[in-house]
Amino acid sequence: MILHICEAKYIKDYQIELKFNDGQCGVADLSSALHGPMFQSLLNVNEFSKLQLDPELETVVWPNGADLAPEYLYFQAFKDDSTLQEKFKAWGYIA
Repeated sequence: MILHICEAKYIKDYQIELKFNDGQCGVADLSSALHGPMFQSLLNVNEFSKLQLDPELETVVWPNGADLAPEYLYFQAFKDDSTLQEKFKAWGYIA
């Protein structure tokens, strides 16, 4: 199954609530994920909060053109779920 985001909602700080096409819902804290020039402006919470769900890309995007892969957002939302660790290893997010 190719992973997509069905719903995305800003909560607070750098947290977003996400619903994925596999039925999972969770909150991703992206405070440690905003690195590099593309994400620099998103360190301003007012800019970060302007996230949107792109219907074509089926992932979260921001007005400055930044986006994150659905798999990465899934990892951020569920990284502590012991039942998903093998999936995260296969995706290369953990060793």
